[in-house]
Amino acid sequence: MDIAAEHIRASVQHALAEDIGSGDITAGLIPEQTMAQATVISRETAILSGRPWFDEVFRQLDTRVQIVWQARDGDRIQPNQPLCELSGPARSLLSGERTALNFLQTLSGTATQTRAYVDAVRGTRAVILDTRKTLPGLRAAQKYAVTCGGGHNHRLGLYDAVLIKENHIAAAGSVSAALAQARAAVTTDILIEVEVENLDQLREAITAGATRILLDNFDLERLTAAVRETAGRATLEASGGITLDNIRAIAETGVDFISVGSLTKHLRAIDLSLRFLPH
Repeated sequence: MDIAAEHIRASVQHALAEDIGSGDITAGLIPEQTMAQATVISRETAILSGRPWFDEVFRQLDTRVQIVWQARDGDRIQPNQPLCELSGPARSLLSGERTALNFLQTLSGTATQTRAYVDAVRGTRAVILDTRKTLPGLRAAQKYAVTCGGGHNHRLGLYDAVLIKENHIAAAGSVSAALAQARAAVTTDILIEVEVENLDQLREAITAGATRILLDNFDLERLTAAVRETAGRATLEASGGITLDNIRAIAETGVDFISVGSLTKHLRAIDLSLRFLPH
């Protein structure tokens, strides 16, 4: 997933303002002319993600800071592995340390979680998708991290795809009516997907010409029946209650996609450390 440079700049600008505010009082104790070198290391096995945000932190703080990376986004990293080396004014390195690491460890957490799910379904046809259950203000960044982990992006927001869910169906009156209204309203070639909660709604959706159907909280028996019932007439996405313990069995039913909210919602940041090197 490509992220617009302006979006990264804005995210970093907000994060720096939140942390530094009117000025870094502690870093100001260091003489202005002091130069330093530092390295970032991983404390655990993970998938790296977030380099563009990390770099942008120091680009905004001080263009004299130089960063040399030893790992790329999407790489599997190991404990005590050096990820990058930094050099430049000590004040700038100190002021940017936390914000830069916050981006890197948070996005690496998302990428690492995603890779675990991708590995769990390897060898099946299922594609792992993210959802809109993201941290406010970090959606594009987290969705970028999902791709670093080998997953794929579902819709970015409410503006780039139609996903007809339970409440839309209730408001429209039926699955068929909701699909008809969506086709009448959408003039561009964007995804139209409909969520169903049982096999009767699935049959109605297929009859109405749905090409992408989300199976909401179907158990394994109903997922298998749905794949058999659909017989390739639409692509199927499983969603709801997906964990690492059950995702392999879900994938083996033959669904095309599995969307996992916990990729971006249940976040555990990766333990990373930035250390100054001795003179």
